[in-house]
Amino acid sequence: MTVAMVGGVSAAAQATAVASTGTTTVKSAAATCAYPYVCLFKNGAKIGQFKDVTSTWQNLPSRPSGPGLVVQNTRNDDVAHIRWAGGTTTCISPRSSFNVSGGTLTGIRISIAATC
Repeated sequence: MTVAMVGGVSAAAQATAVASTGTTTVKSAAATCAYPYVCLFKNGAKIGQFKDVTSTWQNLPSRPSGPGLVVQNTRNDDVAHIRWAGGTTTCISPRSSFNVSGGTLTGIRISIAATC
């Protein structure tokens, strides 16, 4: 089941993104994203959640961008892939978060793979 993204985010040039663990934003996100979802948070507010394993990309119509964007993967055995506007991808391990410090996301895909 896919829940539609809400709110519009202006497009930004793809920039460097860094993984982050232990920050207040990541901890807040983890507290409001239930298993087995992959959730997107913008400035602490949930803007989307996904749980279906798919073989193709699920497009993100609002094209969220950083800073202030966190992707939280609460799944125990499945990785989540995010796609950037420039076409590159980032893999997020099970039970971890990714802090988007810059750039625009265009898609998400949840895979049954247990490791990136």
